[in-house]
Amino acid sequence: MAVPQASFCHVSGCPTRENLSWSAKLSFSLKNSTIPTSKVIAFTLVRSRATIADTLPSSEKDEELHAAELAAAAYSADAAELGQHVSSQNIMHAEAQLLVRTYDRFPIVFVKGHGCKLCDAEGNEYLDMSAGIAVNALGHGDQSWVKAVTEQASTLAHVSNLYHSEPQVKLAKRLVDSSFADRVFFCNSGTEANEAALKFARKYQRHKAKEGSKPQWFKFGQDHPATEFVAFTNSFHGRTMGALALTSKKNYRAPFEPMMPGVQFVEFGDSQAAAAAIQKGKTAAVFVEPVQGEGGIHPAAASFLRSLRNCCDKSGALLVFDEVQCGLGRTGRLWAHEAYGVQPDMLTVAKPLAGGLPIGAVLVSENVATTIEYGDHGSTFAGGPLVCHAALAVLDRIQEPGFLKHVAAKGHLLQSLLRERLGNNPHVKEVRGTGLLVGVELDVPAPPLVKAALQKGLLVLTAGKGNVVRLVPPLIISEQEIKDGVEILTQCMFVLQ
Repeated sequence: MAVPQASFCHVSGCPTRENLSWSAKLSFSLKNSTIPTSKVIAFTLVRSRATIADTLPSSEKDEELHAAELAAAAYSADAAELGQHVSSQNIMHAEAQLLVRTYDRFPIVFVKGHGCKLCDAEGNEYLDMSAGIAVNALGHGDQSWVKAVTEQASTLAHVSNLYHSEPQVKLAKRLVDSSFADRVFFCNSGTEANEAALKFARKYQRHKAKEGSKPQWFKFGQDHPATEFVAFTNSFHGRTMGALALTSKKNYRAPFEPMMPGVQFVEFGDSQAAAAAIQKGKTAAVFVEPVQGEGGIHPAAASFLRSLRNCCDKSGALLVFDEVQCGLGRTGRLWAHEAYGVQPDMLTVAKPLAGGLPIGAVLVSENVATTIEYGDHGSTFAGGPLVCHAALAVLDRIQEPGFLKHVAAKGHLLQSLLRERLGNNPHVKEVRGTGLLVGVELDVPAPPLVKAALQKGLLVLTAGKGNVVRLVPPLIISEQEIKDGVEILTQCMFVLQ
């Protein structure tokens, strides 16, 4: 289907594509596209190229700067007309015709951000307490993160896992040194991390069954490895088929059934039911979020996680902590499970690790890692130099002295203010959470409150059965911004019926 186009005048004296260097040729092609958003992208690329030129040898620097200046001048001539045509309505209209309709988006187009603030195409400013669904731990445009990404992009972005690269090894060492783990597997997202953990659990159990087999003359039948899994109500582990099989929310599962067999769901927090479900020779692994996010912001009890650890030790099952949302500082500790004194066999992490670039990882103990062989799993993009260097910049900030202490303090302030300002509202059932992972449970649907907050310039999310307002701001949010966010929520409570 054709997309309506806005017309743009061509600037006289604009250089021809053939006269430009390879990098400027790309920018020039985009610059002369008839799609308005391509002009925005083109200018961004050209401006970045001018910055990168500073890192080039002097013989190449002048050529690159000249090409960048020419294209930027052409852009400037069209700037006023561009501003008239690139609007939220244009973008949303094009999106409706071009993209698969998997997202029910809010009617807003963001064009830039700084710190905890976002700006839309019309120039309106918003306080971001959603952080790209708990991804932007350092907010938007963090200088150290931007510097790391720019430096690495100008040096080496991708080589695949057929070869070695230094940023990947550095990040793996940092993660190992900062956790229970002995080794790391990199991937590109949280759901991919959980898919890898599923495979690793199956391979571990197969290896263990084979290793424990009796000599042939004593055997009466074949030893079968444990292949099943235990997960919990209100869980969310991802949208790909294996991770989805571990996810309890029915409306996510129903359109794609039948699911992968062999997953048993147990009530989250019910130690007795979990103990009955985790069986030797049957259960390969137990997947649990120390703090459930998508499921409604439910922190686990310490006794529950300790019970799971004991049951796994007795049965030979592996314990997998999914910290895709709750890990990497969000709870006020580097890892959410540190608060419980319980160590897993594997841990999955993703969202905030590279500060907005796609990355995931599985942290594993040596007894699991030794069962994985060349070719058992892999990924083309995983652990590339660009995302790993960005992740190191994120960890540098999060592991600065006092950073996590401030996250915990700001989380306490947020919960205290929410209870103080909203606690007397008859529709508020509970304020709960840990660190800057906070939920406000209502006795009515939350979307009207979320939409009202958006209209007043505040971004928050829903969770649970749609009755929980989820607040997961950047970890660098200020106390004043927390107060401003709570004030806006307070002003919007009237919409609840």
